Amino acid sequence: MSTPFDLDEHLGRRLYFDDLQTGQSWESPRRTVTEADVVQFAGLSGDYNALHTDAVFAADHPFGQRAAHGMLTLAIASGLTTRMPVYRLMDGARLALTELRCQWRKPVFIGDTLHVELRIGEKTPSTKRPDTGRVVMHRIVKNQHDEVVAETEWTTLMKCRTEAA
Repeated sequence: MSTPFDLDEHLGRRLYFDDLQTGQSWESPRRTVTEADVVQFAGLSGDYNALHTDAVFAADHPFGQRAAHGMLTLAIASGLTTRMPVYRLMDGARLALTELRCQWRKPVFIGDTLHVELRIGEKTPSTKRPDTGRVVMHRIVKNQHDEVVAETEWTTLMKCRTEAA
């Protein structure tokens, strides 16, 4: 007879700075970039660059077609990461995003399907804020061909596990 799964036990768990180990990694769900995403992002951001919004212009560009905004790719990566169960376990322990670095490696096109590989990088206890530390979270964004389209580092201030936690 198998042991029943206790959902309440898992819902009460939280991951803190101390619980994360450098090198740990997880993969996000996948999401396909749609034309609606590009059009809505152009409207939201005010970025109507022809490379993103004009199919005729984009056909003559070296990419040969419209490309998603780089910041849209970054936003999708953020959303995919928040859907990861391990990231949800950090809810309440993550205090602030303190730094973001991004390098776009390849264009993302309408119809591309993206996912994120989340990897824990350097961890540094805070010298200014007791019971906190900074964690570099590498988010490598890949397309359906497993090609890296963006490499990002999100430095997050997190709570440390305390006796009261």
